[in-house]
Amino acid sequence: MSSHAGFALPEFPSGLPVGPGWVTGAGTAPVVFPYDGSVVAHAPVGSVGDARAALDAGAAVVKPAGRLTSAVRRAILLDVEAALRAHEAELVDLLIAETGKTRGDCEVEFARTVFTWSAAAEEVARIHGETVPLDLQPSGAGMIGFWTRRPIGLVVGIAGFNGPFLLASHKIAPSIAAGCPVICKPAPATPLTALWLADQVRQAAARHGAPPEIVQVITGDAEVGHTLVTDPRVAAVSFTGSAAVGHRIARDAAPRKVLLELGSNAALVVDTDADLDKAADAVLRGGYYFNGQACIAVQRVIVCEPVREEFVGKLTARMGELTVGDPRDPRTRVAPLINEAATRRTLDWIEQAEQAGAKILHGGRVIDRAIEPTLLLDVPETADAWCEEIFAPVVAIRSVPDLAAALDLVNRSRYGLHASVFTRSLATAFAAVEELEVGGVVINEVPGFRSDIMPYGGVKDSGIGREGPRFAIEELTVTRMAVIRPE
Repeated sequence: MSSHAGFALPEFPSGLPVGPGWVTGAGTAPVVFPYDGSVVAHAPVGSVGDARAALDAGAAVVKPAGRLTSAVRRAILLDVEAALRAHEAELVDLLIAETGKTRGDCEVEFARTVFTWSAAAEEVARIHGETVPLDLQPSGAGMIGFWTRRPIGLVVGIAGFNGPFLLASHKIAPSIAAGCPVICKPAPATPLTALWLADQVRQAAARHGAPPEIVQVITGDAEVGHTLVTDPRVAAVSFTGSAAVGHRIARDAAPRKVLLELGSNAALVVDTDADLDKAADAVLRGGYYFNGQACIAVQRVIVCEPVREEFVGKLTARMGELTVGDPRDPRTRVAPLINEAATRRTLDWIEQAEQAGAKILHGGRVIDRAIEPTLLLDVPETADAWCEEIFAPVVAIRSVPDLAAALDLVNRSRYGLHASVFTRSLATAFAAVEELEVGGVVINEVPGFRSDIMPYGGVKDSGIGREGPRFAIEELTVTRMAVIRPE
């Protein structure tokens, strides 16, 4: 792989890790630094033929991978964790180069990636079953029953562009922990981190006597993805990305198991008794990180009417803290989106919201090739900037009479990933946990707060299934019942 634009990228073999080695695909495509459009590397592009070869190789090692001991699977995961720690500086630079996210955001993603591998290694020791008292029924008298968890089989993991290191790790690490070979398809714009990870896994596999085909990486277009998810030898498909693509994958992959972590328009509710300074700080931290390109970034702020003016005043006064610029500069808080098309779409949505009656309190324009952190007030509920996922540094505010109306407004979205509520009332906190139709409720923190030891996922159009090492491993294993009548 060749590198450019002043980035010192980590080394890994050329080509795609398919089968036991690395193969040269149909060609290469530039990986572009979103800040200035410079080419940072040329990455291999896979074909349908490469995808079929990966499927053949992955299917061939389902049984060998499933027979790997717990010690070997754990050792592979820990080796990758150690490799990550040893290359932190250059891997953070790699993330900046291919995503254009700020240095601070990339450092957070890197830390969570390391934790994913260490946590998956710990969970290997917790994959177990239990005995069952069959003699609760008369027909089971004298019999022995138990169940175990077994690898589900070949996994296809498709990752989004906004957190490529972390999302690829969410697909690969739990698969290895469960004893499943995995084919990872990174987003076309951000393939480099997945390729580096595959190289490290394969090196670790060689040290511990595991087949290199335990992980393969395929890049390419939608036809390549369709080839992967429709193959009957695939046991599970794990996808992180947009709702529209996820729904199509679910249809294409049926009846195979599908895990979908899709979009959202996460809401933050400010109750009348909230600490308004902390709520405003949460919007600043939670609405604009990853340049707004996060499914659980704050997009909708719902404020109870009695505190509307005071809260909006506090928030507007602090918008200048969100410095825009070169993501390599540690002082930068917001940088350009992944590409020009995303920028144009976002500006269109801002303009549509304004024409529909919203007021732009801050931003709404391009500064240094980035969308300036934008704050919209009184956005109509039917505007895309409110009801769809904007995936940009834009936050929309509406006010409601009281908490009941706020919770109802949260639930009127077709999405349901995370939501947060700021309140000093324990009763309100538990009411939110009970009433909100989302996969995660966060009290007095950003909705983007995500512990990797908790089950993560959504409801409604935000997807199905759960991530986090423990829960993803459960998703990628199946129970096997055993019933024995001793002779």
